This record gives sequence, structure tokens and C-alpha cells, in this order.
Amino acid sequence: MKSDVEELMPRLLPVETCDTGEDFNLNEPPRNPQEYLRQVQLEASLCPDVVVAKIDPKKLRKKQSVNVSLTGCQAAPQGFSPSLKWQRQQVSNFSEIRQPKQDSEEQWKKFCLGENVYLNSPPIDPGVEDRGLDYVKVGFPPFLSIVSRLNQATISAVLEYLINWFEEREFVPQLGRWLYALLACLEKPLLPEAHSLIRQLARRSSEVRANLESQEDERLSPLNLMICLVARYFDQNDLADKED
Repeated sequence: MKSDVEELMPRLLPVETCDTGEDFNLNEPPRNPQEYLRQVQLEASLCPDVVVAKIDPKKLRKKQSVNVSLTGCQAAPQGFSPSLKWQRQQVSNFSEIRQPKQDSEEQWKKFCLGENVYLNSPPIDPGVEDRGLDYVKVGFPPFLSIVSRLNQATISAVLEYLINWFEEREFVPQLGRWLYALLACLEKPLLPEAHSLIRQLARRSSEVRANLESQEDERLSPLNLMICLVARYFDQNDLADKED
């Protein structure tokens, strides 16, 4: 007949009844797997069926108070509060940007680059009613609170999305910020997929740089930085710029 313990926790391994003879010492290391299982079985049999926690009743009698502030926000001055339409739009946008998953390529590109760049839309007219910074339009910066939560698989996936986008388009500041942040989170040694991606990034950066018409172009420095990091930090020395 099974014991109460076996009813709750069925025995998974065939272990013989504990040998509690004089030659069986719990303080000595087991000599084989069978002895180890017997030690575990014997130690379990020595545990009491019911354990009662020792609680000091005096500690429970102390009054415990929690201060909760019920004061609301201060009312905005006349003309300072946003419209209800604006608030609803921001909540909708925020809900949308919380959704990107590792394989949501289009959402990630919109998230990092912004709709203006991703959709090649004209800049927002500064004279419109809602003048607040709209990250959905201009792209979310790679805040530490965001990139620090990305695992290596997601980092590689987002790198791939952005580098593939860069292959067919020009370099923009939003792209540079995200590429730098993702490279900073990329762990060494590199996985084969990441190795191929960063080499692709360096080659594309060199192509865009070769077509710049002036050394004063604001894209020159970030493009040089991409090539330098890939070549020098990630040990792709064959892609490194040589000294003039």
C-alpha cells in the first residue's frame, strides 16, 4: 500500500527500501547513484510530516500604517492642457509601439526610424496645433530602458531589419543612433549571423561615404564610426580604414 507521501508525490525512480544499518552513514558522500538515491530517501523520511512556523504574536500586534496620497494632479493653466483627441491619439500610439515582437520587422522599423522616415513622409509643419515631440513620427531614441531589455536574438533581428533598410536608402540620424546602441549591446564572440550583419553594415557605410561630395557632410562622422567599430572593435580588420 502506498504511503501518503507517495500519493502526493509519486515515486519516479525504482529505489529499494532504505538500508538504515550501521554501515550506512548519511555524513559520508555516496559511492554510487543507488546510495545517493537512498540517502535522499532516508533524509526525506526523517523530515516531519507537519512543520509549524514559530511566529511571535507580539510582532503582529504592532499597528502597521500605509500612507496613500489621494491628492490629484494640479489643474493645468488655461490653454496648457492637451485636447482629449490628442490624449487618445497618444494612448493609441503608445499601445501600438508596445506591441513589436522579435519578428515584427515593419513595426520595429517604424519604432526605431519613425513614420516620417519609414514612410518617406514630409516633416511635420511646426505650426500645427500639437507641437509636442511625437516619437511615433520621428522615431523612438534607443533609451537604455529599451535596449537593455533586448535579448541577443532580438538585437540581431533588429540589426538585420535596420541594415537591410539601410541597403536601399540613405543614412539618417535615427538609423545611426540605433545602430550604435545595438552594436553596444552585441555580445562577443559574435554568432555567425551577427558576424555577417556587421560586415554588411561596414560595407554599406563605405559605399555611402564614397558618394559624399564634401568632408563637411554631417553623415561622414557617423559613417566613419560604423566602419571603425565593425573593423577595430569586432576584429574585422580587413574592413578597417588605412592611415592616409
